[in-house]
Amino acid sequence: MITRRKFLKNTTLTSALLITGVNEAFVKNNEKVNVKPLVISTWKHGLAANNAAWKIITENGKSIDAVEQGVKVSESDPEVQSVGYGGLPDRDGNVTLDASIMDENGNCGSVAFLQHIKNPISVARLVMDKTPHVMLVGEGALKFALNNGFKKENLLTEKSRIEWEKWKIKKNYEPEKIDINNHDTIGMLAIDNFGNLSGACTTSGLAWKYHGRVGDSPIIGAGMFVDNEIGAACATGKGEAVIKIAGSLLIVELMRNGKTPMEACKEAINRIVKKQKDFKDFQVGFIAINQNNQIGAYSIQKGFQYALYIDGENKLIDSDYYLK
Repeated sequence: MITRRKFLKNTTLTSALLITGVNEAFVKNNEKVNVKPLVISTWKHGLAANNAAWKIITENGKSIDAVEQGVKVSESDPEVQSVGYGGLPDRDGNVTLDASIMDENGNCGSVAFLQHIKNPISVARLVMDKTPHVMLVGEGALKFALNNGFKKENLLTEKSRIEWEKWKIKKNYEPEKIDINNHDTIGMLAIDNFGNLSGACTTSGLAWKYHGRVGDSPIIGAGMFVDNEIGAACATGKGEAVIKIAGSLLIVELMRNGKTPMEACKEAINRIVKKQKDFKDFQVGFIAINQNNQIGAYSIQKGFQYALYIDGENKLIDSDYYLK
């Protein structure tokens, strides 16, 4: 039973933390709990994305805003040819984008097979915030974006167009094999100063894919999943392989059952290895965090890297992996 004295004490503590902007603790279930904000994302371009997300975190912003603004950096960078503007096209020369976002309350939104919009993550955020739906796709997603003030743009840069033209000659229009060099995603997870988790995932998909192909990134529970009581996870690599095991949801549920983020990521990779006989031919990597500030990252092949911003330091780390 909460007495008047204890109620006033907790109310005073909460008010003090919010006023002073202290990021060392937050009040949860009437108790003072240590918290360490962090941002983690996939691949080297995650470093720049982390910087944008961390700025919001340090200003006592919400994790949902941090992950959205973070991955927009990669979406807007034409040199990142696996995400957003400048992404490598499908075999017909179309840049098609997928994205998803999820907050600490389980609210989520996603878009798939979206064309002509540079920042699909922000369209996904609007799907979450302004509609009763979770996912919009194709022409419907484009119409929704345009009706909400987004600008229609040509996302195929000259650099990506030239690579597509060379591929058509070399491969005779056959879709590229999904191998260890064809990764397609930036996924980001964040904990804010209030101990709340959010996640975002965005991609231009596999290069030279069939027109209409959608991977794991916009699928809640496959490419990304958040449960504020437990933790969060996201995936990169061959989306088809991740979808088959509902990878990110699997990792969160493994953490719910007592595994650390690293143990859960390893188990998810082991599940792919056990169930998919061609696992040596492609790459999948997972990152995960929990409410105890523990971090996990694991992949099938060597070469997966993740960017971690914690304790004021943003660094790129080589992930552990299965095939050694």
